[in-house]
Amino acid sequence: MIEVTQGNSPLVLGLPHTGTDVPPEIWETLNQTGQALADTDWHIHDLYAGLVDDITTVRTPIHRYVIDVNRDPAGVSLYPGQNTTTLCPTTDFDGLPIYREGMEPDEAEITRRRDTYHAPYHAALEAELQRVKDIHGFAVLYDCHSIRSHIPFLFDGKLPDFNIGTNMGATCAPDIEGGTYEICVKTVGYTHILNGRFKGGWTTRHYGRPGENLHAIQMELAQSTYMTEAAPWDYLPVKADALRAHLSDILTMLKQWSPA
Repeated sequence: MIEVTQGNSPLVLGLPHTGTDVPPEIWETLNQTGQALADTDWHIHDLYAGLVDDITTVRTPIHRYVIDVNRDPAGVSLYPGQNTTTLCPTTDFDGLPIYREGMEPDEAEITRRRDTYHAPYHAALEAELQRVKDIHGFAVLYDCHSIRSHIPFLFDGKLPDFNIGTNMGATCAPDIEGGTYEICVKTVGYTHILNGRFKGGWTTRHYGRPGENLHAIQMELAQSTYMTEAAPWDYLPVKADALRAHLSDILTMLKQWSPA
């Protein structure tokens, strides 16, 4: 179920939200809003494909409406006091219900989904991080995300193009954070922020343990940088290719990084 491509460099890419698979028994419980799957990280696996060689990727094809593998499996909020979605979301990013009335998952169903879909993704991701760490003595996780640039339910105004998250510097070495940010700052025509609205999801915070030679950084891209932000969610090759050049610079830097 989990799609893994193995490389031998220290760099591992996590792809938690690009999947659009929904099992039939769950699909039938979703309403029209849910079945639109609007909150997919559309095309992210294509956007990053082939940018650098010899890296590892870990991807789940399961949609985040089934279960969000970038949420704490215990259901603890990443952003207390702010609007967000849950481990098994019952609303979309606009705060609208995604289930038919009375068909939301109960605790038993959430537990089943956690065991069936959440746990295997993280088992694969943890195994790959350990594998490359065994080779090099360290590993670097780059968690790949994107989101619509205007979502009033989640944040005010327009989201910057590059949103770097390191949980306020806690999840990686300073030069990983600084090197990524420097590349974003030098781009022309793009906006950027470090630890703004998105400070790194559960994956980044869970695996980012610099003291154990595990480094993690999240990149949340505004979808306006490479695609249309409404159905049918078209990939825009000219915009995407311009963005890919900068993403290639980031991944190349991270692949070449090593502890001092």
